[in-house]
Amino acid sequence: MKITFYGHASLGIEVGGKHIIVDPFITGNPQAAAIDIKTLKADYILLTHAHGDHVLDVEAIAKNTNAVIVSNAEITSYYAKKGFNSHPMNHGGNWKFDFGKVKYVNAIHSSSFPDGSYGGNPGGFVIEGEHKNIYIAGDTALTYDMKLIPLRTKLDLAILPIGNNFTMDVEDAIIASDFVECDKILGYHFDTFGYIEINHEESIRKFFDKGKDLMLLQIGESIEL
Repeated sequence: MKITFYGHASLGIEVGGKHIIVDPFITGNPQAAAIDIKTLKADYILLTHAHGDHVLDVEAIAKNTNAVIVSNAEITSYYAKKGFNSHPMNHGGNWKFDFGKVKYVNAIHSSSFPDGSYGGNPGGFVIEGEHKNIYIAGDTALTYDMKLIPLRTKLDLAILPIGNNFTMDVEDAIIASDFVECDKILGYHFDTFGYIEINHEESIRKFFDKGKDLMLLQIGESIEL
């Protein structure tokens, strides 16, 4: 499984021979100016919620790739009405796709489209690939619901928001990593704008002091599990 960071909360995942884009907000992020969305491959687009900083480039990428949009029922209905391929889910449900199993799990946040349309309840994703399992938390507060994840899935990586103000901060993300029983963390949703700027060295040290590994990738950088 290869995971590429496209800035903010945008990710590319290659697993099982398929390409997945998560929460594409790229063209609106000056820090991601080097990423050309026209070159991105996508068989699926996974959306945690409907905020503009997570869905900005959905339509452009979907038109270019014919990707299937996977999210909650309200978000997929929104895009289906525009003619896009979609697969609706809801909290607690899972589906076996051709790249692995996906479960839509709880998140504590808000969710509405930039045009004011209702975006349903926000969520996160647990992806079980053939060899590795990951948790993409989406935008969320720390929640006890995270404790449910390791009851079903042993994680190899947890992708957690750490920017504070709109989501968890670093300290809460450390607790979240305890809840999901995963000590390998990819941080995201930080530094894009003033409200969520973090001290990188301090954040990494705080995780290290708890025996955990926090990775903060450069935009365009990848890791392999």
